[in-house]
Amino acid sequence: MMKAMLIDDEKLAVAYMEKLLRAMPEFEDIESYTNPADAIEAACASRPDVIFLDIVMPEMNGMQAAERLQQASPDSDIVFITGYDRYAIDAFELNALDYVLKPVQRARLAKTVERLTARRQEIFPQEEAVETLMIGAFGTLRLCTPRGASADTAFRWRTNRAQEMFAYLLHYRERFISKDNLIGQFWPDLPIKRASTYLYTTIYQIRQCLKQTHVEAEILNASGGEGYTLRLNGMALDVDRFESGIRSLGTVTPSNCAEHLRLAALYVDDYLADYDYAWAEGERQRLRAIQLNHASDLALFLLEQGRLVEATAEYKKLTRLHPYAEHAHLGLLQAYAMLGDRLAVDEQYLQARKLFEQELDVELPMLLSDWYAKWNAGDAMLATVSESLRPEAF
Repeated sequence: MMKAMLIDDEKLAVAYMEKLLRAMPEFEDIESYTNPADAIEAACASRPDVIFLDIVMPEMNGMQAAERLQQASPDSDIVFITGYDRYAIDAFELNALDYVLKPVQRARLAKTVERLTARRQEIFPQEEAVETLMIGAFGTLRLCTPRGASADTAFRWRTNRAQEMFAYLLHYRERFISKDNLIGQFWPDLPIKRASTYLYTTIYQIRQCLKQTHVEAEILNASGGEGYTLRLNGMALDVDRFESGIRSLGTVTPSNCAEHLRLAALYVDDYLADYDYAWAEGERQRLRAIQLNHASDLALFLLEQGRLVEATAEYKKLTRLHPYAEHAHLGLLQAYAMLGDRLAVDEQYLQARKLFEQELDVELPMLLSDWYAKWNAGDAMLATVSESLRPEAF
């Protein structure tokens, strides 16, 4: 979706062009001006993707306006709209994207928009990625990209203290955190003056790191300088996206399964799993419980739908994150059985038995041992989904 600006001293011409553009799905926001000076001032702030500009205007002609608009908003493309074709050469010398004669025809304008879309995709291929950058807090703190985990960017912190304080402020994002709270959390045994100096230094280091990483989130002084607030400024956080997405999607269905899979993929590991932060433990366990229920529902749905490879992947992830969840091991065993992979069933059963007997010093749960015995006996009923895999069973 693009933003457009219209500049023409004739109100009827502006209204006509605006009507044409609003009928096109490529545009989400359209600004209109009859005074080029006002438009130039507005362009500095709004930075439109494209500016449709009349050439013949009083006080300031389109050529002069174009030069100033290019300074005000360098990334904006300019399309000249005029009733005279004699200005075409001058227009293209100013690197205009296109030159359209009045009266503007819908089909001709569509070609211009097509050219505009192609040009912006070529020049700004990273634009989509930038808009979808997200702070990741599942596993390790990082900057996530749409290209997948292999392309994620780690934050480069000056000190471990700066890293933990950022995580702490992120934990309480959009909320006021007093200086006393931070000093008590990070320097409880230091004299207040010395601790305050360390606090200011650490906040400065965090701000510098965010700036260097081109993160839009920022730390603001709050309550007259008595504390700080971490504002995300519209930037996504994987934790928020995961939880709100599950809540809004509801039960897994064929129509929303793909979106549920995308949400499940966000949970690469537990909340701040790579750090031993005691203050994060409560939130970590809360999110673990949400993930356990969501992943169990999703894996069971995939199994029931016969999407066995995907079900296997989800059950593997469940056994990694929740190694003592009996139903997760049972689900993985059943997925392998339905795939006809006897070797994988045997190996998974032995791994589960070793886990419970050696690490927990308990016998393998009867749920698993009974299933394995029946499977070895060739119980045909195992081809159907076990009731023990349903969320209400655990």
